[in-house]
Amino acid sequence: MQKIEAVNDFVVKFANINGSGSASANELFARAILRMGVPVSPRNIFPSNIQGLPTWFEVRVTEHGYLGRRGGVDMMVTMNPQTWDQDLREIDPGGYLFYDSSKPMPRARFRDDIHVIGMPITELCNAAYSDSRERQLFKNILYIGALTDLLGIDPAEIEKLFGEQYKGKEKLFDANVRALNLGREYAREHLKPIALKVERRDRVGDQIFVDGNSAAALGCVYGGATVCAWYPITPSSSVAEAFMRFTQKLRVDPVSGQHRYAVLQAEDELASIGMVIGAGWNGARSFTATSGPGISLMTEFIGLAYFAEIPAVVINVQRGGPSTGMPTRTQQADVLACAYASHGDTRHVLLFPEDPYECFEMSAQALDLAERLQTPIFVMSDLDIGMNQRLCRPFAWDDTREYDRGKVMTREALDAGADFGRYLDVDGDGIPYRTYPGTHPTKGGYFTRGSTKNAYAGYSETGADYVYNMQRLLRKFETAKSLVPLPVLTAARYPARFAAVFYGSTSPAMHEALDALADQGIYINALRIRAFPFQNEIAEFIAAHSKVFVLEQNLDGQLTTLLINEAGVNPASVIRILHYDGTPITARFITQEIAERVSRINVRPLREGMVA
Repeated sequence: MQKIEAVNDFVVKFANINGSGSASANELFARAILRMGVPVSPRNIFPSNIQGLPTWFEVRVTEHGYLGRRGGVDMMVTMNPQTWDQDLREIDPGGYLFYDSSKPMPRARFRDDIHVIGMPITELCNAAYSDSRERQLFKNILYIGALTDLLGIDPAEIEKLFGEQYKGKEKLFDANVRALNLGREYAREHLKPIALKVERRDRVGDQIFVDGNSAAALGCVYGGATVCAWYPITPSSSVAEAFMRFTQKLRVDPVSGQHRYAVLQAEDELASIGMVIGAGWNGARSFTATSGPGISLMTEFIGLAYFAEIPAVVINVQRGGPSTGMPTRTQQADVLACAYASHGDTRHVLLFPEDPYECFEMSAQALDLAERLQTPIFVMSDLDIGMNQRLCRPFAWDDTREYDRGKVMTREALDAGADFGRYLDVDGDGIPYRTYPGTHPTKGGYFTRGSTKNAYAGYSETGADYVYNMQRLLRKFETAKSLVPLPVLTAARYPARFAAVFYGSTSPAMHEALDALADQGIYINALRIRAFPFQNEIAEFIAAHSKVFVLEQNLDGQLTTLLINEAGVNPASVIRILHYDGTPITARFITQEIAERVSRINVRPLREGMVA
């Protein structure tokens, strides 16, 4: 039988039951390898209930630094009998099954092409612990102990993590170390060595390990946000929670002790975006965090902010839909909903971060854009980025950076006789001047309205006034092209006939797939889109290639629809590669799909009259 052999390049997947405490133990496993200087990419795949249903935790060990999902499993640690058959199917031939052998399993339940490692975990726990809760929790630490021995993970790194987790709680620290050593000792005495190994390296460097939701929250702090209004919804709730933690440290006056922030949990999503809009109208930088169902409920107020031209930031951590959909699964399913949120003719600015670093960067940038453009800005994260820890560049901030407050008419300008029209375009870029409430006792006031108006904010149903404002909003959207992040090109090593367009959390798997395709002689020029509206360079890039693969994590090809509708892309040149089962897209999926499509294109017979 073949045997998978690998050093610092394999995937371990844990199959557990939700509520068993396994996620904390599995994260310890990932962090210990990281502290040995080997990059890891963990992903928690969990159900939307509190406990009882199956949950998985996948850890990719990747010395090469690939942080996307690879696809396939080299070792499955299966602790859930309910998912046994499904878990076994995922193991690559020659891989390893690690399971609790306290209860005998019939031979027919195993595969002949994998290596089986049985450890009587329940039996060992029952012998060592009398408390039922301890028996459950320490099962997880026992198998982590065994894996440290089998894979060559330094147990001292686990113990350091215990020390940090249970600082000042010696009994808990000692109990966990005991369980870890119990698992190690059993493995050393009873289990045979395997061919998957972790060896110390220095491949992590100065990268940080953080989740996208925390990064987005910190970006909002550094970007000047002082108001967060939200309603809890998976997977975005931790954005507001992290913002609260950060502001308690960074938004409290050191002298007076006065809090210089407001975090409000509203009664629902519509109320939360209403609070954000009210704060934005008053001149505060404000944001909300939500997901797809929240966007659906917010659209009426989003339309108000768009037409009344009030700054607001929405951090949308996307999940599976429609309706309740898959609350704890990832998708890129809200692109069209956010691009055209609200009834009538609306177009909104979208930013597409690829990792926690860009969640930090783009959340701060969104606050600038919202005030510069006087409109709602959407940061389109998703569950894969938002709720999973990932290695990324250290966050950077220039302390001399000044916030872009946009066009604000001052009291001095009003006193000097400036012609203030709240919706008057004086510069030709579609963006009017605004005033903050209370700027002047007699000048610069206006009535904020969601109904039609003239350039001076006066109520008007005159067709010419309506057309003026709608055309001006289009000019503003055109101006946004020069302000949003530019796309990023990854050029092939050799001249490429084909191209690929992708965005957001697809990025890490895409970059690995580009290398794998090049190894097969398939060279792809790839463009990562980072924002909507689309710059002209995107349409030019697509037009320069005979076929362009557009990779998305949704069923409808929503970005493709935007490219065709908004960038004038020829539909005949586009081939959609769609992944939408709720799990993050894998490098293997991308490689196989593109290779198969290229093969079909290359063997397509010539039609009559065509010349080869």
